[in-house]
Amino acid sequence: MRVVLSNGYRWTKIPASEVANIISLSRSLGFKAIILEVHDTTGYGEDGAACSLVQAVEYWKEIKSVLDGNEDFVIINIGNEPYGNNNYQNWVNDTKNAIKALRDAGFKHTIMVDAPNWGQDWSNTMRDNAQSIMEADPLRNLVFSIHMYGVYNTASKVEEYIKSFVDKGLPLVIGEFGHQHTDGDPDEEAIVRYAKQYKIGLFSWSWCGNSSYVGYLDMVNNWDPNNPTPWGQWYKTNAIGTK
Repeated sequence: MRVVLSNGYRWTKIPASEVANIISLSRSLGFKAIILEVHDTTGYGEDGAACSLVQAVEYWKEIKSVLDGNEDFVIINIGNEPYGNNNYQNWVNDTKNAIKALRDAGFKHTIMVDAPNWGQDWSNTMRDNAQSIMEADPLRNLVFSIHMYGVYNTASKVEEYIKSFVDKGLPLVIGEFGHQHTDGDPDEEAIVRYAKQYKIGLFSWSWCGNSSYVGYLDMVNNWDPNNPTPWGQWYKTNAIGTK
């Protein structure tokens, strides 16, 4: 499960006490691991309301006390889609610096890194620099996350991107994907098929609460698990299985 947090830059800050409750509840419900992410970084450089990875790191430091001791359970997704399409080349050094800052602060958790270009890495900036980013982590405890929407509208594009990481022995997850989007029509069938074939993680976006213009990405209606949307039903049947 991937959980949206806010550092208070764009939305209401999620305090450490609430994060502790999220971790405790998730453990009690039987989850094997959860991913926590700062959402305020979304589209940095293009969206003027977004914060930087530096500011995201400060939030992680602020709530470190409730993350310590949960290294076996919590994956730290430094920032969601931390660059848009402007100045995205800066993503490489900013990501390396964020990883170093977290390790210097004593975090030993697995760190998840989102791609630039609103998470879709159409420029292949993450793909082409993934090895050097891994080497920038003294613990070598990273996982790379690609978000697949309109850029990944054919099976060949999906497989080529996944295979580029698999062939290098670098860990990749599909940290978000949908069945349609404002920027095009993703090939959701190929995304699920190749994730299974190459045995990589797969996270659909998202449970509920999307803004109206992307409301079709809600998987259930009104937060009700017994009332799936067409997208939710498709995912349940095709990605998970009817169980």
